[in-house]
Amino acid sequence: MDFLADEEIKAIVLDKLRKRGCWGGRYPPFNSLIRWLSREVKRNGGRIRKTVKHLVSEGFLILHKGGKTVSLNPTRSREITDFITGFLP
Repeated sequence: MDFLADEEIKAIVLDKLRKRGCWGGRYPPFNSLIRWLSREVKRNGGRIRKTVKHLVSEGFLILHKGGKTVSLNPTRSREITDFITGFLP
């Protein structure tokens, strides 16, 4: 089992949402995002929840419906793609 750094987990979260086209008005449920990523990131989703909170505070993600859904911030699309390519091949 490989240990992933926090920056790598951020890149994985952003990449998963980018591949699914979840920009702005298209937002999946937060629990679904955790379930999708649970195979790649271990520790029962706690690290994913913490990472998503950091990404929201940094402005990369937008929470919808009282924090039950999440999407990528379309105004920071260039920064998001640069961040992903910096950490993932």
